[in-house]
Amino acid sequence: MIRVILPTHLWRLAKVDREISLELNGAATLGAVLDALEQQYPMLRGTIRDHATRERRPFIRFFIAGEDWSFEPWDKPLPDSIVTGAEPLRIVGAMAGG
Repeated sequence: MIRVILPTHLWRLAKVDREISLELNGAATLGAVLDALEQQYPMLRGTIRDHATRERRPFIRFFIAGEDWSFEPWDKPLPDSIVTGAEPLRIVGAMAGG
């Protein structure tokens, strides 16, 4: 089970708790987590990744094991601490402005 922590606007949209658990079939990658998330919670499709290009939305960031994975390839294997559920994958809504 992969633990995922969602930003407020996404967990409210999905009508779930802040932290959810996802079951993956196959390789544990960031792309696989996002695919499972969008499959289990269809209302989140297009909120994290663009519908057409599947690229990360500009103000969404991913933090895995204390590191920013926002620009990592979708198929990069996740660390064991995430795969085992010892640590959560954090999806963060970034802030901008002045």
